[in-house]
Amino acid sequence: MAQHYDTIILGAGPGGMTAATYASRANLSVLMIDRGIYGGQMNNTAEVENYPGFSSVLGPDLAEKMYQSSTQFGAEYAFGTVLHVQAQEDGSWRVVTDMDEYTTNTVIVATGSDYKKLAVPGEDQYSGRGVSYCAVCDGAFFRGQHVIVVGGGDSAVEEATYLAGLADKVTVFHRRDKLRAQQILQERAFANEKIEFVWNTEVEEILGDDKKVTGVRVHNNVTDEVYTVDAAGVFIYVGVLPVSDVVADLGITNDQGWIKTNERMETSLPGIYALGDVREKELRQITTAVGDAAIAGQNVFSYNENFKLQQQKKIAEA
Repeated sequence: MAQHYDTIILGAGPGGMTAATYASRANLSVLMIDRGIYGGQMNNTAEVENYPGFSSVLGPDLAEKMYQSSTQFGAEYAFGTVLHVQAQEDGSWRVVTDMDEYTTNTVIVATGSDYKKLAVPGEDQYSGRGVSYCAVCDGAFFRGQHVIVVGGGDSAVEEATYLAGLADKVTVFHRRDKLRAQQILQERAFANEKIEFVWNTEVEEILGDDKKVTGVRVHNNVTDEVYTVDAAGVFIYVGVLPVSDVVADLGITNDQGWIKTNERMETSLPGIYALGDVREKELRQITTAVGDAAIAGQNVFSYNENFKLQQQKKIAEA
């Protein structure tokens, strides 16, 4: 028989790990499932400066601290890719991975989001060969060279500043005439002599020599000028997409794939909760994921208490 848990958490990022802490501390049996290392995108973040209790902390270090906290009350962690989440006749849920199968009274979807692609020629061809979505992961390969950053949000500006500590020059192409990033991040980037901003300009093609990136072809959407720029690397930060395919058939997402919940982190399906970056909301940060998770962790405890009472009642009446 499939192993049974009170709650199974899909994803072991900051939200998933915090939910595991709350649920297991309430004496629930908890399993976290993730297809990668615990911590999620925190492992790709050089420094976290807006998490309470730390003036600055390395993303991987914060991930390790959270993991130790999340497992101290007995929560388990399993590696695997979730394939299906299926309703059971008794109101519980079956979770099928590429490694195993489990049953659970409650599911917390904490699968997060993923980087959005430019969808231009050369992007897929040169992915891992000059095209990157993670400056912390790949920035060291471009020491002393010219790199390009595409985007204008927090991630783009923060990673451009990080890359400026490694590269000889960083050029940021943004399709608008002003940034969307937080003011403090903008001020740091504008003050950095290694960073140049090019406004109203979009990358139309990533160029290469069949082995690696050699530059980009860009289009100025105001002057209509098209020209090429030489560069050794292209770092893309143009938004995120929800990682919600595994629950797409459950009818709990909006038309863009974000999961809809109420303030209790409940979806429209009994026993299914969602939190963090995969949820339909305005701000996606480590702190907001942790806040969502505290609420979800507490509410799955209440749900489990009621679920178990109902199951006992059915058995008594049978």
